[in-house]
Amino acid sequence: MILYLFLTVYFLILITVFLYASHRYYMVYLYYRHQKDRPVLRRKLGRLPRVTIQLPIYNEMYVARRLIAASCGVDYPGELLDIQVLDDSTDETKEIAMDCVREFRGKGFDINYIRRENRTGFKGGALQNGLKTAKGDFVAVFDADFIPQKDILQKTIHYFGDASVGMVQTRWTYINRKYSFLTKIQAIMLDGHFVIEHTARNWSGRFFNFNGTAGVWRKNAIFSAGGWQNDTLTEDLDLSYRAQLRGWKFIYLKDELSPSEIPVEINGFKSQQHRWAKGSIQTAKKLLPQLLKSDLPLKVKVEAFFHLTNNISYLLMLVLSVLIYPSMVARINVGWFQLIVTDVPFLLLATVGISFFYICSQKEAYKDWKSRLIYLPMLMSLGIGLSVNNSKAVLGAIFNKETEFKRTPKYSIEKKKDRWIGKKYRGEINALVLMELFLGIYFSFNIYFAFINKIYISIPFLMMFQVGYFYVAFLSIFQVVLGGLGSNRLVRHLFSKKNTEDVIAA
Repeated sequence: MILYLFLTVYFLILITVFLYASHRYYMVYLYYRHQKDRPVLRRKLGRLPRVTIQLPIYNEMYVARRLIAASCGVDYPGELLDIQVLDDSTDETKEIAMDCVREFRGKGFDINYIRRENRTGFKGGALQNGLKTAKGDFVAVFDADFIPQKDILQKTIHYFGDASVGMVQTRWTYINRKYSFLTKIQAIMLDGHFVIEHTARNWSGRFFNFNGTAGVWRKNAIFSAGGWQNDTLTEDLDLSYRAQLRGWKFIYLKDELSPSEIPVEINGFKSQQHRWAKGSIQTAKKLLPQLLKSDLPLKVKVEAFFHLTNNISYLLMLVLSVLIYPSMVARINVGWFQLIVTDVPFLLLATVGISFFYICSQKEAYKDWKSRLIYLPMLMSLGIGLSVNNSKAVLGAIFNKETEFKRTPKYSIEKKKDRWIGKKYRGEINALVLMELFLGIYFSFNIYFAFINKIYISIPFLMMFQVGYFYVAFLSIFQVVLGGLGSNRLVRHLFSKKNTEDVIAA
């Protein structure tokens, strides 16, 4: 009885993970099904409206000037544009930003440096505070890791000729995509979201979200939805759903690109993932009941459920990881045929579904998409390896544990020769790395167990888990150690030599 109860729990979790993974098939279907429904600009505005560009920054000494200079270079009539530098910094960034603002004000730009007495509400609080003095009827937001394109406003503002449009979002691209193995994998992960998911949701009439940057809001849409709020770590996702619940239409421009810098250091990447995972579950708890009770079409409700709760799959994946060995032992008494007709089809379909999703994202965005497919196995492993980090985030949201909004470190990494070692803002390692190491060892044992029992068909799946946990754990430790060594001039000099570039970049 206990044996079958255990296996029942295991398979329920497996099936739930499979459902979330299989949802990627549906996203691809919607993407291709609604190609003809992409947003079309019917006519341009006869008269351009006033726009405010908001630049929220917090301890961004390496990229603050790049951001401000690019924003001042946006092609838009000067008399219709004002720029707000919303600086909550506590380090040298303050002086850099103030000097930069003074410089561009001296050149005739309407740019203001705005500083609060405290960091209440974090980024959302800074944006809300800036709205008090924003002169524009429309507000463009750019995070510190972005480089606003010269034509960004000209490409987006005319869509607001439709009075029902509340927000226009552009697609992220990555200036440091080729920097390292880690950044290449991250870029493909993000492409899945920005090329397929956003597009599929928007073109098919489902809800999608502003991504906190590289988009333009109608200021009235922000106010009518209740403004920026700070009870979740994803204030952008929260506001997006509240605005769409109010009836505002969102537009996603897949082919209008906004360059950004993605994390080059894995602990910073894990911090970013933790924030996104926790914030999405917080938003689900906050808004899903209201959304499900609304008069919205069923298709919108179902997709919103999968969208907002998707990070639950990390927690399920972690539990599934722990249950792998006991389930194998338990089924020795049941027979391995059940493994072939249960586990393998679910795992195979889920793996193929996720791979297919990312393959489509690369095919739709890049001419050289075939050359990128070699990274897919490691992408799958990295997703599994993040399950410890993101499970903590999900549990924190479920049990209402308050945590600070932790920014993602940026180092102005644009070319392969650029270095982050020795710079401030390095990500921090935490005790979760011990669990990641343990799980890597645990799956090494599972592989051995499967081998000696001649269950060869399960070994490739077990290896994905093993590699993922070891990769995340060892890279977390290695980069912290390497970053600490970077403060020593001699070591920094030695590591800067050409024959060690790839090691450091990793």
